[in-house]
Amino acid sequence: MSGQTPDSLAIKNGIENPSLLSTHHFGIFSSRLNTNFKLSVPKNKTLSFNYTSGNLFHPFVEGYFPENPDIRKQFSETIWYLRPFNFIDQETTPAEYMNIVIDAVIKEFRANFTIPINNNQEFTIALRSYLITKGKHPFSVFTSDESIEWFHSNIAGGEDPYGRRYYGLNQVNFEYLDRNGNTLKLENNDFFIGGIEFSHHYYPAWSICQNRNVYFNFGSHLGINTSKFNPSVDIGLSANAVKLFPLKNQFQLNLGLGANILRKNLISFSDDAIDLGNNTYLGTFEGNLELSKSTKRGNYNALGINFQIQTRYNKKEEANYYHLKGKWREINGGWHHGVRTLYNNLSTWSLIYTYYQSKYKISLFIKQDLEVHNAPDFQTGIQLKVPIL
Repeated sequence: MSGQTPDSLAIKNGIENPSLLSTHHFGIFSSRLNTNFKLSVPKNKTLSFNYTSGNLFHPFVEGYFPENPDIRKQFSETIWYLRPFNFIDQETTPAEYMNIVIDAVIKEFRANFTIPINNNQEFTIALRSYLITKGKHPFSVFTSDESIEWFHSNIAGGEDPYGRRYYGLNQVNFEYLDRNGNTLKLENNDFFIGGIEFSHHYYPAWSICQNRNVYFNFGSHLGINTSKFNPSVDIGLSANAVKLFPLKNQFQLNLGLGANILRKNLISFSDDAIDLGNNTYLGTFEGNLELSKSTKRGNYNALGINFQIQTRYNKKEEANYYHLKGKWREINGGWHHGVRTLYNNLSTWSLIYTYYQSKYKISLFIKQDLEVHNAPDFQTGIQLKVPIL
């Protein structure tokens, strides 16, 4: 049985996006899964380098989780910002407690090495690392605090809608106290290796699908997280499908749909690992539409739109009874995001441009959280991919 070899597509292999994973302050410590929208196994080994920059801002907020069943029931019948709770001590008012403040521009550096095994299978090794920064110009032109607040003041959003100016621009304030009393704290210019990831993809050769220009692949994934905050092993599974629409004049349209599930911390190497969300599993759904045009020289340009939604980090039912404290009077909006967004599904839209020629492929993208969870608010990235003959 031969692998997927779409007619007249010796160069264009479906949708080859850069890494579109967000620089979420919890997500960077786990081996989240990228979606694979390729049609077939590449002919050659490939090496890619991915750089991403994302601006995160969550003002200091405290979260209390009452343990008294009567209080939980009362709170579940009251909107979250009208729940009165005065914590005294664990004996009088038993409750779990956390606090968090996130203000930084996070840079991700990712290298991927993909090896074709045969016509149906490939193996990828990835290494990811992170740098915590203030996000000053000229190194964060689009994701700096100044750029984002200029946009808010002059185009949309209004003056200081989320309190960046109130707290001060171009700062790093990255600290999280989890419910077990463990602290995650990072400073400006802190650099760490997030982990190493291994992925295997299988491309079945189903003739009934190929005759309709529909292609599938299935992935199994293993991630070893190496940061001191979450030394652990994650595993995951993914399934992806691409529909190819050949058009006139060397145009083609690709529609991709993908889903994956990640089992976090299957193995933990520390009793003091940070609580990065009490949902054991993270699920992601992704849709991608890409229009491309090939040139007479065999190059191509492509423009794509990607939608991604990820399941919540914390268990949904806790949102029915938590009590939040923060500077809601001083900040126009979003004072509660540090805790509340951990209970929301996180969705983003990305716009991707790709240029290909035989010696390299380069991709650029911008990524926006339209629901303004600020996790991150705005993100940009670039990828360079080269074949190894």
